[in-house]
Amino acid sequence: MTSLPVLGAAMPLDVLETHGDWIKAGQRDLELQDFITADVLNGDWMPLVDRARTLLDGHTGRLGIHGPFWGLSLANPDPELRALVTRRMDQGLAVCEALGATQMVIHSPYSTWMHNNLDNHPDARQEVVDLVHATLDPVIARAEDSNVTLVLENIEDKDPDARCDLARSFDSPAVRVSIDTGHAHYAHGSTGAPPVDYYVHRAGNLLEHIHLQDADGHADRHWEIGRGSVNWHAVFAALGRLESRPRLILELRDKSGVIPSAERLSALGLAR
Repeated sequence: MTSLPVLGAAMPLDVLETHGDWIKAGQRDLELQDFITADVLNGDWMPLVDRARTLLDGHTGRLGIHGPFWGLSLANPDPELRALVTRRMDQGLAVCEALGATQMVIHSPYSTWMHNNLDNHPDARQEVVDLVHATLDPVIARAEDSNVTLVLENIEDKDPDARCDLARSFDSPAVRVSIDTGHAHYAHGSTGAPPVDYYVHRAGNLLEHIHLQDADGHADRHWEIGRGSVNWHAVFAALGRLESRPRLILELRDKSGVIPSAERLSALGLAR
């Protein structure tokens, strides 16, 4: 990226009601958070899509959704449960198609336990990759045809490379990488992982999405920018070397902090 990037945000439609003018004025990237739960995906979600279209009339920024993740592992070894995860991914893609969204955030399968045990069992690393392929392969063609990119977000990932290698294994433009700054900072502070900017550097141009949240390195805080201890200058310096134009999505627990966080990063000369 050669100029200051434009910040976007993640929010449900109820918050978009109050933040829509800010999103549309800057034509900012948006990630909708209404399509995560089984109750929504198994029900009639078209009224939510219609509401989103109305609220986003005139919006030309990039649109995505956070995909389903509660209780779902992309590397589930039980074939019946794995089929359910595949179904949830397919439901998420259907929502993307109806919205015109071009990105869906999904969660990495890698845990801290895995990090310490993947080399403790023969072929364990490949087994994880094979299980994720068994889950996602049935939906990859649909994602490609619908121009939707699935971005793998780090959760407990201590190794910045494993998730990237997994994304590469699909050899598809529909699978790329996401970074959550708070998750990476937790892994750095609590499990000995590298700092957040290293995750950006290791992902390189596979990185097409980032959740921006501040944290203390102990828990998944989703604080306003400036409240925690993430080194934002280092993070944005690493982002500035990329050509992939990742969506920079403020993902805060308290949505009233979205605009102040954007203003803080702007005042630091890091984004707008």
